[in-house]
Amino acid sequence: MKKQDWFKIIIIVSVLASGFALAPKKCRFSQILRADQGIDEKVRSFLDGQRGKWYDMNIQDTDGLVLYDLIIKHQYTKALEIGTSTGRSGIWIAWALSKTGGKLITIEIDEGRHKRAVENFEKAGLNEFVDARLADAHELVRTLPGPFDFVFVDADKEGYTDYLKSVLPKLVAGGCFAAHNVRNVSYMYGIKEFLKYVRSMPSMETTIDESTGSGISVSFKKTN
Repeated sequence: MKKQDWFKIIIIVSVLASGFALAPKKCRFSQILRADQGIDEKVRSFLDGQRGKWYDMNIQDTDGLVLYDLIIKHQYTKALEIGTSTGRSGIWIAWALSKTGGKLITIEIDEGRHKRAVENFEKAGLNEFVDARLADAHELVRTLPGPFDFVFVDADKEGYTDYLKSVLPKLVAGGCFAAHNVRNVSYMYGIKEFLKYVRSMPSMETTIDESTGSGISVSFKKTN
């Protein structure tokens, strides 16, 4: 090969490399998202089969989609859920984490619900992405080392503020603290106090996603 040809090849490779480096972040991330058709099919099949069968204070699928989208959009990988119930919300969270390469720690205080959730995670094909723990979250959250970049709480409403205070030092800047049932301010004790507290914090930016019937507050941590 002539010297001129080698020179042309070097120029082409350099241009291509520069173009990839300058590509939009969203484009680069879409290339590294894990696409596992087997997991997707198994999760969809499980959720479809369970439709109309969820009880024990589980979220709706519309709520789950909000959580899924938050994790995918912000590339979260270190998630904590307070209030597993029988696993519907955890399935949506773990499904998203299966694509970002993350893992979920989820806490449930009721032994029966915890056992059912573990079974559901396995049936959905997501057990490798979930660390399900049977414990009192008020006690366990304080001992977890973190850090976390995504937290979802759907437990005792009067405990929301306490959960936020416990986990906030372990939430990274840019991380998200999402809380369920915040639309029901008038008759759910603790929600009004929680919203007042989180909105008063200069380090947090809070909005309410009202695309679901229950309402989910989405609070991003701006600084440490």
